[in-house]
Parts: sequence; structure tokens; C-alpha cells
Amino acid sequence: MKVNVLMIVLVAGSVLFSSGCATVRKYKDSDKEIARLKAELERCNESKDKEISSLERARNELAQSLKRELSDYKAKLEMTERGLVITFLAEVFFDSGKDEIRSTGKESLKKVAQVLNTEVVDSNVAIEGHTDNDPIKHSGWKSNWELSSARALAVLHYFVDEATVDPQRLSAN
Repeated sequence: MKVNVLMIVLVAGSVLFSSGCATVRKYKDSDKEIARLKAELERCNESKDKEISSLERARNELAQSLKRELSDYKAKLEMTERGLVITFLAEVFFDSGKDEIRSTGKESLKKVAQVLNTEVVDSNVAIEGHTDNDPIKHSGWKSNWELSSARALAVLHYFVDEATVDPQRLSAN
């Protein structure tokens, strides 16, 4: 009987001891994996930070390039959370109450299109039309909303039809 009890104690002890080693080994392996993953995450974060810095430099260079190109056209460039916003005075593009683009407007749109087709080929472009607050009188438009929409579409069609900007990248508001 003593031998049986001793045998059971020895077997139980060896099972507990061997499973304890396996658990310690699993913890050590898990710690190594965690350390490896942390190092990989750090490398990815550093790479992401470098890419963000590179993109910000490129965006600023693009803004400066456009600013130089468009300085004669009364354009205002501004970096916003939406991206680069280029604002032109309406009189550069359109006569009062009209949606037909003037020749000076086409010149400035041509320069913008060149940049869109060469330097920012992967970016989408939202075109917003605007008007003044003067009430519509003799232009034939129902409201300034319709006129501003027609102006945005006129610019969109110029980009697609005359400046060969990819229409999949464009939207008009």
C-alpha cells in the first residue's frame, strides 16, 4: 500500500512538474512573440511617419507650384482638412449671371488641369460652383443655386472635354 501511494505521488509530481515546465516555456515563447510584434509595430510606425512627412512635403511643394502658376489669376490657395482648396474669384471665370467660361478662366483652368494630369494624378477633385448674393433678375436662371451648379458643371466639362482630366476623378457640387 505504501508503495502504491508512493508511486501515485511520484507520478502526480512528475506530471505537475513537467506541465509546469511546459507552461513556463509557453510564457517565454509568448513573451518573445510579443517583443517581436512590438518591434515590428515600431518599424511600421516609423515607416508611416516617414511617408506622412514625405506626403506633406509633396503637398506643400504642389501648393507652392500652383500658387506661382496661378498668381496672375486672383487665386487663393489654402490647405484644409479636405486637402488643397483653390478658390478663384468668379469674375475670372464667368460674366455676371452666366455659366460660360471666359477665356481668362480657361487659361487658369488649363494650368490647373496640367497639374492635375501630371502631379496629382491619384487625387479626386471636387468642383464647387459659387455666385454672388445678388438676386437673379434677367439671366434666365431660377436662382443662384442653379447658376452655381451650372458653373461647377461648366468647369467639370472643361476639364473632361478640353483638358483631358480623367472624369472618374471629378465631381461637381
